[in-house]
Amino acid sequence: MLVDQIKKQLERDRSDDFEELYVFRSGLVCYAKKDNFVDLCRYLRDNVNLQFNFLSMITAVDYLGKRPKRFEVVYSLFSIVYYHRIMLKVRVDEEEEVPSLTVLWDTANCQEREVFDMFGINFANHPDLTRILMDDDWVGHPQRKDFPLTYETPEFSHNQDKIYLNDKSPDKEVF
Repeated sequence: MLVDQIKKQLERDRSDDFEELYVFRSGLVCYAKKDNFVDLCRYLRDNVNLQFNFLSMITAVDYLGKRPKRFEVVYSLFSIVYYHRIMLKVRVDEEEEVPSLTVLWDTANCQEREVFDMFGINFANHPDLTRILMDDDWVGHPQRKDFPLTYETPEFSHNQDKIYLNDKSPDKEVF
């Protein structure tokens, strides 16, 4: 099935579930509404003509101050059977939740946790929405545009004396 055919089928069968559908660089990009998102993804996975049976990626983009809704959660679905791909995007604001896709794809579990950890986006009905990359006591979400930038000089063999001499803490030893 070609990209244009997939687009026509989605416009015909599920047009109410999308804000936008367009072809970009020979790939289909779809802005989906949150309301029936799980049902839409189930349709994409189970439809005989589509069979998007592999959730290859979930990530997010922070558009702080650039768009009405701050975040876009981006899903890449792939059909192993037909070898075609679709990019789903869901627009959400800071306190909004995105429905979890763990009921459809097991791989969504870790990927949604990563998006939560890095961006602070919550996924409704996720079985274990806890940090996966950062420590539990970490404050904030490092991939947000408003996360404060810090700087630390990396320690190498050629500069470790300089680093330890500048550090005034009593528990550091100078080699």
